[in-house]
Amino acid sequence: MYFLTVFTRNKTLGSTLKFSGLNVFQCFLLPVFFLIAVSTEAQKSTVDSLTIELGLHQKKDTIRVNLLNELAFSYFNNDIGKSLEHLDKAEEIAENIQFKKGRARSIYIRGLIESSKSNNKQAIRLFKKSLLLYNTEHYEKGVSDCFAKIGMAYYYDYQYNKSIENYKNSIEILNNIGQSKATAVSLKFIGFCYLDMGEYKKALEYFNKAMDINLANNDKLEMASCLNNMGTSYLHKGNYPLALEHYNQSLINYKILKDTAGISSVLNNLGLVYKKNKKFDEAIASYKESLKLKFKKNKINSKNKGISLNNIGVAYRQKKDYKNALIYLTEALEMSTSINDQDNIGRCLLSMGDVYLELKDYNIALQKFLKAKEINIELESQLGLCHSYLGLAKVYLNQKKIDLALINAIKCKEISNNIGAIDYQRDTYNLLSTIYENLGDFKKAFESHQQFKILNDSLFNKENVEKIAQLEYEYKYKQALDSASIRELRLTKTVLTTSKDLAKSKQNYLWAVIGILTVSILLSSLVFYQKFTTIKVKNQNILTEQKLLRSQMTPHFIFNSLSVLQGMILNKEEKKSVTYLSKFSKLLRIVLENSRDKLVPLIQELDAIDNYMMLQNMDADPPYNYSLVVDESIDINQLLIPPMLIQPFIENAIEHAFRTQQDNRELEVYLTLIDERLSCSIADNGIGIDAISKKSNTNKKSLATTITAERLQLLAKDFNVPGGISIEDRKKYNAQGTQVTLIIPYKVIENT
Repeated sequence: MYFLTVFTRNKTLGSTLKFSGLNVFQCFLLPVFFLIAVSTEAQKSTVDSLTIELGLHQKKDTIRVNLLNELAFSYFNNDIGKSLEHLDKAEEIAENIQFKKGRARSIYIRGLIESSKSNNKQAIRLFKKSLLLYNTEHYEKGVSDCFAKIGMAYYYDYQYNKSIENYKNSIEILNNIGQSKATAVSLKFIGFCYLDMGEYKKALEYFNKAMDINLANNDKLEMASCLNNMGTSYLHKGNYPLALEHYNQSLINYKILKDTAGISSVLNNLGLVYKKNKKFDEAIASYKESLKLKFKKNKINSKNKGISLNNIGVAYRQKKDYKNALIYLTEALEMSTSINDQDNIGRCLLSMGDVYLELKDYNIALQKFLKAKEINIELESQLGLCHSYLGLAKVYLNQKKIDLALINAIKCKEISNNIGAIDYQRDTYNLLSTIYENLGDFKKAFESHQQFKILNDSLFNKENVEKIAQLEYEYKYKQALDSASIRELRLTKTVLTTSKDLAKSKQNYLWAVIGILTVSILLSSLVFYQKFTTIKVKNQNILTEQKLLRSQMTPHFIFNSLSVLQGMILNKEEKKSVTYLSKFSKLLRIVLENSRDKLVPLIQELDAIDNYMMLQNMDADPPYNYSLVVDESIDINQLLIPPMLIQPFIENAIEHAFRTQQDNRELEVYLTLIDERLSCSIADNGIGIDAISKKSNTNKKSLATTITAERLQLLAKDFNVPGGISIEDRKKYNAQGTQVTLIIPYKVIENT
């Protein structure tokens, strides 16, 4: 997962296109506050005008120095030789007449030329020399320009802290002289530094500061750039809906501005969101659309092409199309090697390592990951190191070198926890679960698996999945409406133009045509809107059902039960393990059978709950005081209810209610049927839902609760009976613990 950057060298986990919205060479070469794309015709006009002025002014004074400097500045984008020729003349005159500001400007432009060649250390030396001269003249604008350019050179040299320091120095001066646009650009570059360092919270802080200034200045190009980079920050944080929202806004702005490079950047980044959500075909299509956009051939765009090719290769690998994956990754590596793009070389090696790992060619995979690790250590790429250590851990695990696998997995965990890379945290905990299981440490294996589940749910919870689908639909719907509006405007314009040329006798006919067309457009819009709404609702229902099925088929107790069973066997508790296995098999069979049916007999569901609690008490110390009470008015053989409604809440109570390890742990399940309302109450005497919420520092409903609530509502409508859920802290009844009340939709078995 790699992010493209239109003009920067980027040391991130992936290759986003981090784009400023500016011409590539000018990003390197012009002062930060003059980063505006200039057409070839405009540049030629400027050169011609300055040449005429220089010819008329032969006196070797400050005016001639300034003219020579500006000619040099105008030439260096296309003809560095002529630029240097004019700089030599300017510096000679400036030194003879002691014109320090003119000399500073000449040296500054030389620094820009070195920057364009990626000679960052030489560029820094020249900018510092220019800064000293500007300081002696107390020329604040020149000093600020130099600080900004030193910051940019340090950024390209991967010295982010020094880059930030110089940009902050520039901003301090800019605030004094009121250069808000340049301030916004410097703030954005600080955001780039933090983004590459993996400090996403700080990156967002600076992108937001830049965004505020751009909004005040109505600078649409820079607004689009900030939105794009904010999307990348959210993507790294694992917040895919916000990433998609910002990318879509950025794409709309770039399309309005007809900015091809910006559009290409966002299309690449949108591909990453699709890939993260396992929509690999959409991801590949987005990457390829990004690649189709043509740019002037140069080192920066070669870098971007290499990144896009790598992204396509990764998507093919995730589709298990290893042949195409290696074709694209090999091309990406060759292109990156040709321009010595070390960070993308590292990415390509990691991607190839993943392919060979899945092909079970562990020796080649190991070589790729080790080489990538060396590069990422040199570049100080935290995300790159996460990927390297995770890949090495997977290889060593497959080679049965468990100790080495554990060492590398722990390194990945430490780095990913430190920078907040949720996807790497999730994958590492999943791997650690397997490693600890191989080491026989079942407690740590279970704890790691629980962490994996928590992180996986945070990335792919129902709310996020539906939000992404909603944003995707909204963007496509807006595109369709915009297209319809454009067609309507064109049609109206044509009609009005025609009406002016027609005689009055034909106007009634024309207005009738207009009326018919207007009604047609309105009806088409209405049909389109209804279709959009129907698709959206259908999509939400499908997503809910998919999530529900997954939650049914992968309950937490399965992994826990297997770990407990393995522990019993290793401890040679043969009789206990046989009994445990028998009950576990029976429970698993009931769960799987029930999950296939929309409705099951109530007695069958209660049998599953009894078996589950017996299984839990075999390994619980102290055991749970469990009771299941069914009101006499209920015939458990005659009622059909939806399966797997009650057990998840009992499991939830066992996992979360008794965190204090209290001795007397009570669980009561009580079913009643009053006024044709089937009610199931699950009560515990644990710490209570209010205390649980405070400890977890969140008011967010669990995914299971949300899905169950929606499921009950749908079933209630289907059966035409009440359905719902409520969760309360029992302290309101002067008792301890939590009470969950389910109003369960049901059907009565008709006697034949």
